[in-house]
Amino acid sequence: MSDGYEPGAYEPDRYEPDGYDPDGYDSDGYSGPDDDSDPYEGGGQDGTAPPPPSQERTFAALPPASGRAFAESWWGRAWLKALEDTALDGQQLKKGRRLAREGGVGVVSVRPGRITAVVQDRDTSAHRSDVLLQELSEEQWDRFLDMAVDRAGHIAALLDREMPPHLVEDASAAGVELLPAIGDLDPECTCEAWDHCPHTAALCYQVARLLDQDPFVLLLMRGRGERRLLDELQVRITARAAGHEPSGPAGAPAAGPANRGVRGVPAAEAHAAGGILPPLPPPPALPAEAGVSPSLDTETDPEPGVDPTALEMLATDSAARAHRMLADALSPGHGLQPVPAALTPEQDAVRLAATARPEPWIATRLATGSGRGPAGLRIAVHAWRYGGAAALSVLDEQWTPDAASLAHARTQLAAAWDEDEDEAPRLRAEHNRWTSVDGALQLRYGRDGRWYPYRKESGRWTPAGPADDDPAAALAGAGQSDTGQDEAGRGDAGPGGI
Repeated sequence: MSDGYEPGAYEPDRYEPDGYDPDGYDSDGYSGPDDDSDPYEGGGQDGTAPPPPSQERTFAALPPASGRAFAESWWGRAWLKALEDTALDGQQLKKGRRLAREGGVGVVSVRPGRITAVVQDRDTSAHRSDVLLQELSEEQWDRFLDMAVDRAGHIAALLDREMPPHLVEDASAAGVELLPAIGDLDPECTCEAWDHCPHTAALCYQVARLLDQDPFVLLLMRGRGERRLLDELQVRITARAAGHEPSGPAGAPAAGPANRGVRGVPAAEAHAAGGILPPLPPPPALPAEAGVSPSLDTETDPEPGVDPTALEMLATDSAARAHRMLADALSPGHGLQPVPAALTPEQDAVRLAATARPEPWIATRLATGSGRGPAGLRIAVHAWRYGGAAALSVLDEQWTPDAASLAHARTQLAAAWDEDEDEAPRLRAEHNRWTSVDGALQLRYGRDGRWYPYRKESGRWTPAGPADDDPAAALAGAGQSDTGQDEAGRGDAGPGGI
């Protein structure tokens, strides 16, 4: 913030004795909270240490605030609206704004029910100004604390120095008004004005800047500082976790389940309520394409061992995979599909080489990392492009079908060329592989019951086409010309010849 105020620039919550009397202040004008309104007063009669007295926070004088609004948060603006709705003389408020902008408000003291500061006029005369705000009763604080325990997000917001509207709305529904309304800010000033004078107005405008940064300031005015409030919440949270809740203020004996019961909703009741709740909104539309990865080509030298180009490739690949996964998740029947098996690092290296179109030097690193070498990775990429992880497993794995699987495979082979026995190839079987007698073509039987065509190239078996349920159709694909294979494999190999 440009006003110079930062969280931590003020003194933290502390407990001070009643009869606050800072230098230059007259303590006769302030008597602490009533004894019957503060459970921290007195105590110690049962041998325990007496509770700490009332709280106070002081804030150093803020610098001038020319050219900016006094409140930017909605709760800070609500505070100023209460002031402006209460004051009868708009000219006095205008003078107060000017004093606050010029830095005329000194150290601000915040206590339960009261804020105080010395305000200096333009003629250098100084006045002690106080603004009073009604504290919440013990019953109201009990309701607020119960509500906060039920909705942990409210406390998380306060700890982030936020006061979301639903916190104020939930508190109001519980009969607790946190924000002041018209007539709630009661002025007192040594200038003896009977309404809001420039000095009390300047104080309120300055406090709005404090509220912007820390809504706990408002809660302290209402009677609870941050430390005390969190302590009392902890008592309730601990009691609830143990199956009971406190019957009174923090430190008092807790009531058992027979007195207050354990809060909550039975599971059957929560399930039954689902029928009356509104339906969830439809999911957002699938983007037309994956997002563009950020450019890491900056003037800053990367850390040793970090390659920006490789990271850009991984970011682009991750975005594309996320887009495909989202498209699959939104497709009909997705919930009925089996969860695909996770890839091993070696398999994922093949996937990256096949789909990410890496630079040649990155392809070389992938070939080394996969343990295949450049030639082996090129063949593995062909397999991946023909059939993904399943085709890659067929490339790498030789297995022996059991009796039932072997009988099924032989039945398929016999039926494939049943109508034209002259066209039937002469194949010799070994494990899950049927190889032509000339050693040029091969059919591999996958564990998924499909046939994968292979062709011998440069002395190595290379995937020659997509899998098919019909061995004749698969073998016909393997017998296509080199052009056909290039279109499916090497034709879109990209950098590095992969």
